Amino acid sequence: MIGAENWNIIVVPYNPNWADEFKKIERELLVVLKDEVLSIEHVGSTSVEGLHAKPIIDIDIVIENDRFLIVKQKLKEIGYEHVGNLGIDGRDAFSYKNKEHLMEHHLYVCNKESSELKRHVTFRNYLRTHADERDRYSQIKIEMAEKFPHDIDNYLLGKESVILDIYKKCGL
Repeated sequence: MIGAENWNIIVVPYNPNWADEFKKIERELLVVLKDEVLSIEHVGSTSVEGLHAKPIIDIDIVIENDRFLIVKQKLKEIGYEHVGNLGIDGRDAFSYKNKEHLMEHHLYVCNKESSELKRHVTFRNYLRTHADERDRYSQIKIEMAEKFPHDIDNYLLGKESVILDIYKKCGL
């Protein structure tokens, strides 16, 4: 993983301001993308009320497949740079500079048929409606962040069995 040795993994309690921070980013994106996208989804742990998370907003921009090059160009116009799929099929990642007015975020563009999009949305929606599983996921995240504060690979590996179990329960 690029730069994994520089990670400082901090998991914090859910912050209700995260929804507002997502909306702020979404508004900025929609200025240039409103006619090109199907939706902009707040995914990842910050999108689930009550879930502990790394304080980074995960966003999936949902598009028709033939819109990618247009969306990529429009994102470039507002300071986002395409960085490829980072080893995960079904999404394209974008980095950014000069967005200090926005909360740190990970931005992805996904085709509406993408299995990665389906995974993100299904997992999010399941955790939003199953507090026991949300709390179990919070607990493993806290434990792994304490155990591996500077090791993203082991942090992710340590969460994997819980995630895979929840995937089975929500049909993934």
